[in-house]
Amino acid sequence: MLGKFERVLEALAGSNVDFVIVGGVAVVMHGHLRMTNDLDLAVDLTERNLERCLGCLADLGYQPQAPVDMMAFADADQRQRWVTEKNMTVFSLWSSDRSGPTVDLFADPPFDYHQLKRRAVTVSLAGHDVSVVSLDDLVAMKQAVGRPQDLADVLSLKQIDDRDP
Repeated sequence: MLGKFERVLEALAGSNVDFVIVGGVAVVMHGHLRMTNDLDLAVDLTERNLERCLGCLADLGYQPQAPVDMMAFADADQRQRWVTEKNMTVFSLWSSDRSGPTVDLFADPPFDYHQLKRRAVTVSLAGHDVSVVSLDDLVAMKQAVGRPQDLADVLSLKQIDDRDP
């Protein structure tokens, strides 16, 4: 089910990257089967964690979609300039051999990462524990964005939540 995402998630978890799965993959992991082509991640934006994350992704053959130095994203001042001057919301990376999904890292998340992580659900994936955004936080994120796919996800997620005992 998560085949094309597993390699990336396993590598990040194995590299001790601090992250939470959000977006469409989180929707699937909460029980609503639907197509998604990218992997949205909230990551701890500390320089050390981002260096581990970006190094791991580079080792997997990922590179930024924008023509920038990949490691520049780890620099808080540079990242803030991109957010302010370029309206960056996510830092998108693509697999140079096209074997993996696009990976989107939140550049300036509209939530407190540590609270998000604390409420996240832990899932075992190939011997690694990974954090998946809680159902409540996922619904709130999707409602805030409000695109048609996000609103459809909200309806499906609420039906899943209603079934939970």
